[in-house]
Amino acid sequence: MSTRILVRGGLVVTASDELHADVLIEDGRIVALAAHGSDVAAGWTADRTIDATDRYVLPGGVDAHTHMELPFGGTAASDTFETGTRAAAWGGTTTIVDFAVQTVGRSLREGLDTWYAKADGNCAIDYGFHMILSDVNEHTLKEMDRLVQEGVSSFKLFMAYPGVFYSDDGRILRAMQRSADNGGLIMMHAENGIAIDVLVEQALARGETDPRYHGEVRKVLLEAEATHRAIQLARVAGAPLYVVHVSAEEAVAEIAAARDKGLPVFGETCPQYLFLSTDNLAEPGFEGAKYVCSTPLRPKEHQAALWRGLRTNDLQVVSTDHCPFCFTGQKDLGRGDFSKIPNGLPGVENRMDLLHQAVVEGHISRRRWIEIACATPARMFGLYPQKGTIAPGADADVVIYDPNARQTLSASTHHMNVDYSAYEGKAITGQVETVLSRGELVIDQRKYVGHAGHGSFTPRSTCQYLN
Repeated sequence: MSTRILVRGGLVVTASDELHADVLIEDGRIVALAAHGSDVAAGWTADRTIDATDRYVLPGGVDAHTHMELPFGGTAASDTFETGTRAAAWGGTTTIVDFAVQTVGRSLREGLDTWYAKADGNCAIDYGFHMILSDVNEHTLKEMDRLVQEGVSSFKLFMAYPGVFYSDDGRILRAMQRSADNGGLIMMHAENGIAIDVLVEQALARGETDPRYHGEVRKVLLEAEATHRAIQLARVAGAPLYVVHVSAEEAVAEIAAARDKGLPVFGETCPQYLFLSTDNLAEPGFEGAKYVCSTPLRPKEHQAALWRGLRTNDLQVVSTDHCPFCFTGQKDLGRGDFSKIPNGLPGVENRMDLLHQAVVEGHISRRRWIEIACATPARMFGLYPQKGTIAPGADADVVIYDPNARQTLSASTHHMNVDYSAYEGKAITGQVETVLSRGELVIDQRKYVGHAGHGSFTPRSTCQYLN
């Protein structure tokens, strides 16, 4: 039976337009837009009408970098696919792209199937997967081709974490060469992990064990060097490159220089680098452990360069790198040794709100907000225009957003399965009110009405900036 929903009276904001329009949804897709008050819109009838007066009508957010249930450092990320996707919906995100992990010595297929099993039937919103390559060899290189055809068209490599995820330059080059042939996109964690491990060992030997030293040993220059090296390897391979969680001005400069040459190099940053700093890592006691992630938080002066990069399109995407670990029982594994603190922050619920706060504060425009949080990640990872926009034919992933609501971010009110907020006490303007995923209500007037199993695996085409 056909279900028609009419979203009436709101300001529709996409990456390219802002218009007062009514939106007609049928059978999970957007079928039409018409100017509010027009004869066309006045003639529409629906099974349900949502009044969006004085609200924004946004495409659902696309968070292209999450880690639900990720095993790390003897523990695992505290959000399951069920709790994490529910929290994402509360924050106005309707699609995540999570990272399936290949275990060294095992096939990509085995790792991917493990993640399919974790997510299947448990997600409140739609999801896709990237593939982490932990072991580049002739067999896994061939598997990359098959995964691209299956809709898993991006592959993450690490210059960091020797003995865990690390790949040397030769393996990275081979994977890049393969992606140049099969159309896949290489995503790079760009930090010089070999050098960082030397600095970690030396810091611990000096008795420097507190969380703030995590940031001090992971030097800005070692992020910049690895970013430069990754770009040059991609040039040799003739492959595109997407640098994840860029945190430092010097790394932005490397990406900008490559883009100025016309190279297919892209950069992502995250809310933590835009709103937090080494001041948080240095909080007294062991509180700084809450903010341990990699790449690490940087001194505040780097924030201006990141905002500038987002405005000039030297950085194209804001994702969360959502990888939560509870302060009690997980982060405190690193008491007395910062290198044992699980790396990761919660944030999947906060991204859209924090970026709206950036609009309020004048860092970015409304359309740029939607571009970096919805449209560009959808295009970057082969989901557009099914995701990331409000247009006829697109999935009806729609967010009704109150731009004037006031809220204070807190662990006491968030829905992520973690016992602290990285943004505790931060007052912001704007709040998600209602969320539809493929035309089904997930959040209805600030009430959760969704369910595990609604979200489905969404195969992706290749990067749409390269076609």
